[in-house]
Amino acid sequence: MATTTELKLSPPLQSIKTQKPISNTNFFHFLSDELIFIILDFLNSNPTDRKSFSLVCKSFYSIESKHRRTLTPLRSDHLPSILTRYPSLTRLDLTLCPRVTDSSLITISNACKSNLQSIDLSRSKYFSGAGLQSLAVNCKNMVEIDLSNATELKDSAAAALAEAKNLERLWLGRCKRITDMGVGCIAVGCRKLKLISLKWCLGVGDLGVELLALKCKDLRSLDLSYLPITDKCLPSIFELACLEDLVLEGCFGIDDDSLAAFKHGCKSLKKLDISSCQNISHNGLASLTSGGVLEQLVLSHGSPVTLALADSLKRLTMLQSIKLDGCSITYAGLQAIGSWCMSLRELSLSKCPGVTDDGLSSLLTKHKDLRKLDITCCRKITYASIDHITVSCTTVTSLRMESCTLVPREAFVLIGQRCRLLEEIDITDNEIDDEGLQSISRCSELSSLKLGICLNITDEGVSQVGMGCSKLVELDLYRCTGITDSGISAIARGCPGLKMINIAYCKDITDSSLISLSKCSSLNTVESRGCPLITSLGLAAIAVGCKQLVKLDIKKCINIDDAGMIPLAHFSQNLRQINLSYTSVTDVGLLSLASISCLQSLTILHLKGLTASGLAAALLACGGLTKVKLQATFKSLLPQALFEHFEARGCLFQWRDKFFRAELDPQCWKLQLEDAIP
Repeated sequence: MATTTELKLSPPLQSIKTQKPISNTNFFHFLSDELIFIILDFLNSNPTDRKSFSLVCKSFYSIESKHRRTLTPLRSDHLPSILTRYPSLTRLDLTLCPRVTDSSLITISNACKSNLQSIDLSRSKYFSGAGLQSLAVNCKNMVEIDLSNATELKDSAAAALAEAKNLERLWLGRCKRITDMGVGCIAVGCRKLKLISLKWCLGVGDLGVELLALKCKDLRSLDLSYLPITDKCLPSIFELACLEDLVLEGCFGIDDDSLAAFKHGCKSLKKLDISSCQNISHNGLASLTSGGVLEQLVLSHGSPVTLALADSLKRLTMLQSIKLDGCSITYAGLQAIGSWCMSLRELSLSKCPGVTDDGLSSLLTKHKDLRKLDITCCRKITYASIDHITVSCTTVTSLRMESCTLVPREAFVLIGQRCRLLEEIDITDNEIDDEGLQSISRCSELSSLKLGICLNITDEGVSQVGMGCSKLVELDLYRCTGITDSGISAIARGCPGLKMINIAYCKDITDSSLISLSKCSSLNTVESRGCPLITSLGLAAIAVGCKQLVKLDIKKCINIDDAGMIPLAHFSQNLRQINLSYTSVTDVGLLSLASISCLQSLTILHLKGLTASGLAAALLACGGLTKVKLQATFKSLLPQALFEHFEARGCLFQWRDKFFRAELDPQCWKLQLEDAIP
C-alpha cells in the first residue's frame, strides 16, 4: 500500500508563506510639501543632487520645481521653458548668459511678476531701458538689481529703472554713459535705496551724487570710486544718518578740505575707503577724529605713512582694520600706529616699501589680538619679524607673506609652533623647507595653503600636511618641482574635502596623482599645466571621480589626447572652463566636448591635430560658449559668417599670436622673475 508523506511547514516558514505582500506605497506622499522643502534645503553641497531628486518621479519633479528659489541659467534662449518649470523663483542670476535682450527681460518679468526680488545682469549685454522698464513695472517686489558693466546703458534706462519703487540695492559699476540726469531719476524714484555702486560711472558728478544723498535718506553703502566729484557733494553725503560704508577710491578731486565736512556728521560710518586719493594727507585725515564708530579704514596707494599721518588717526579708538597696501612706510609711522587703536584685528602692508623688522616689531608688540596680517612683498623683513609675529599674534588666522625673500627657512618652523589657529597662509616664493612645512602641518584648522615656487619642499613635507590638515580645501604647489606622486597621494588621503589644487609645472607628477585626487569628490578646480607625464588615463580618473569639476587647465600636457576628452564629456557636466593648449587633442576630441552644456570658456592654442573645419564644427556644437581663445592663424581660415553668428550669441573671441617657448629650468625661471621686479 502506497503511503504519502505530508510536508509540514515550520512555524517561521509558515509565517512567511502567509505574510501579505509589501505595499508599493510611496511614504513621501504622507509628508507635506513644507517638510520635503526642509529636506531639499540641505541639498546644497552638490549642484546635481537636486536634479537627481527631481528625476526620481513626477511627484518629486513637481516638488523640486516649486521649491527652487534661485536659478543660474546657462543660456538665455532657455528662459521660457525654465521659467515655466520654476514658478516660485525669487532670485535670477544671469551672469552666465552674455546675451540678454529686452525680449528676455520681458519674458522674465511676465513669468516671475511679483515673486522676483533679485536679478544679476552684471555679465550681460544687449538690453536697454525697455527691458528694464518691464522688470520695474511687473516685478513690484524687486529689491536688488546688478547692472555692472552695462556700458551701453543711457539715462533713459536709468529713468526706466526709477519705476522700481521698492529697490534697495543697485550696482551700476562701469555704466559710463549714465549721467547726473539718470542718477537723479533713480534718486527720485527709488527712495528706499540702501546700497548703490557708481564705480567708474564717469558721467556722474557732484550733482547726481548730491541728489542721491538728499533723496535716499536710508543709504547705508555708497561706492563712488573713480567719479569726477569734488568737495561740493560731500557735505550732503556726510549728513546721511544711516551711512555705514563709503568708498571714495580714486576720487582725485577729493582733498584735505573735502574731508573737513566729516567733522559735522556721518556718526554712523563704519568703513571708509580713500585709497588712491593722492591729494589727502594727514591734515585731511585729522577730520576723521569725530568718526567714533569707524571700524575699517583703507588708505592704500595714498600718502606716505609718517608719524604725522599715524598721529592724525589716534582718536579712532574703534578701528579694527587698516589697509596701507602700496604706501611708503616709515619706522616712526608704524611705531605710532602700534601705540594707538588697541582693538586692531586686521593689518595689510602688502607691497609697502619701508617695512622693516624694527618697524613691524614695534607695531605688533602691542597688537596681540591681530587676526589677519598681510606682509606680501615686504622684502626687507627677516627672521626677527616672524619671531615677533608668532610671539605677539598667536591667534592670527590669516597670514599672507608671499615673496618675503629674506626670511630664512628656519623662521617658518616658528609659525607652526606658535600660531596653531591659522586657517589661511600664503608663503608663495619663499625659502620654506620640509621642516617648516612639517611645523605648519600642526595647524589643524588650515583650509588654504599656498606654496607656489617654494623650491626647497619635497614629498616629505607635503605628506605631513596631508596627515595634519584634514580641513584643507585649497592647495597651491605651482612650480614646486620637488613634489611627486607620493606627496599628492598623501594629500588626497588626508584632505577629502579638497576643492582646488594647483600642480602646474610639477614635472614629475604622473597619472598616479590624478587617480589619487579622483577620490576627492568635491574637487572643482584642477590646474596641471606643464605636467608632461600626465596622460588621458589620469584625466579619465578625474572626470569619473570629480563630477563637480568646474575649471581644468591641462595646457602643455602633451600626452593627453582624444581618449581623455571622451570621459570628460560624459562625466564632467559641470565643467565651465578648460585650457587644452599644446595637448594632443584633435578635431574628434574637441567635438566630443559639445555634450558639456555648461562649457563657457575654451582655450585652444597650438593644437597640431586641429583643422579649420573641425574647429568650426566644434564651436558650432558647443552652444554655451562665451569666450574662446584661439591661435591668430585660424582667423583667416574661418568664415566671417561664423564670427557674426557667435557675436550674435554674445561669444567673445581672443586671438593670440604666440610661438612655442621651451620651458626654463625652475631656478633660472625664478631668477628671471626676480630680475624683472624693481
